[in-house]
Amino acid sequence: MTRKLYYEDSHLSEFTAKILYCEQTDTGYEVTLDQTAFFPGGGGQEPDTGMLGIARVLGAKERGADVVHFTDRPLAVGSTVEGRLNWSQRHRRMQNHSGEHVLSGVIHSRFGYENVGFHMGEDCVTVDYSGELTTGQLYEVERECNLVVAKNVPVRCEFPDKATLSAMDYRSKKELSGAVRIVTVEGCDTCACCAPHVTYTGEIGMIKLLSWTRHRGGTRITMVCGMDAWEDDCARCANLTSISNLLSVKPLEAAKAVAKLWKEHEALKLKMKEANRKLTAQKIAQLRPTEGNLLFFEPDLDMLCLRELINAAVEHCTGIAAGFSGSDGEGYHYIFGSKTVDLRANVKDINAAIDGKGGGSAEMIQGTANADEAAIRAYFA
Repeated sequence: MTRKLYYEDSHLSEFTAKILYCEQTDTGYEVTLDQTAFFPGGGGQEPDTGMLGIARVLGAKERGADVVHFTDRPLAVGSTVEGRLNWSQRHRRMQNHSGEHVLSGVIHSRFGYENVGFHMGEDCVTVDYSGELTTGQLYEVERECNLVVAKNVPVRCEFPDKATLSAMDYRSKKELSGAVRIVTVEGCDTCACCAPHVTYTGEIGMIKLLSWTRHRGGTRITMVCGMDAWEDDCARCANLTSISNLLSVKPLEAAKAVAKLWKEHEALKLKMKEANRKLTAQKIAQLRPTEGNLLFFEPDLDMLCLRELINAAVEHCTGIAAGFSGSDGEGYHYIFGSKTVDLRANVKDINAAIDGKGGGSAEMIQGTANADEAAIRAYFA
């Protein structure tokens, strides 16, 4: 039986232990110790990683009363080894997990909704709730969560006896039996959970809701806490500063400036479409009967106009009407049409010649090409 040091002190990052078992597997080695601070995963949180002596700990897993550590090299049974957690990883997970408890506690107390799904990734946390929440409600929830952090209230983890547990009101996604570990955020939340947590809410740092969406009749929230929230905020601020510098406006005026720019962009797109339609009509009017192929390089034509041009050109040539939109640097989109050549039967040869991908029917194919204009013209010549 492994003594679980992570339950005794969630902030223990280094420890010594005796090696009880080591066996090679197809993927490395399985090691058990008399005691460990490596959390083996559970409750939506991944296992810890780190080092046992010179061996890398790639993960861990509970197996009965033992914690099995997965290492990249063997360790001598009976020897004593020093364990070192990847503390930055563990602490970030503790910040995020404890932050999720605060969020779930606030949502449960305000709206009565249950946490019905939880996943902690390396970049963010996603939580599913049993009811729908509005943007306004979630702003209020986020503010209340950060007030709980600012109050720096205790976070207690305990295994209450059966009588005490039966009298407690706590959140749990499933029926539990045996020893139940209860995590209490004072004045905010009480929940069954097996993972390590911070000892005071101030350690969580910022709780930031990044996004939310309707999900299966409820709400899915993406969030980050602590150092992850700080790094996310730094990245967002850097992006906002870059945008504001490009637009020569103050950072908090960037959204308004982008909206104006987008409106101008959409107006220009409409003008471009109209110009393309007129240009296409002019090119169609200039078409004359031609023996062999007709080739068009139209860098600014959209695909609808290019298709219209090729449909008309097919009626004026005895070979293939081929249209390309794009440039040598960025590549081309193509549309080919023909009444005399089975394009589907020849598409492999065509794509090979123009470094392309695409397909279609016997009468028309379309796709992309990476060859330059000179090579394409040489092929069709």
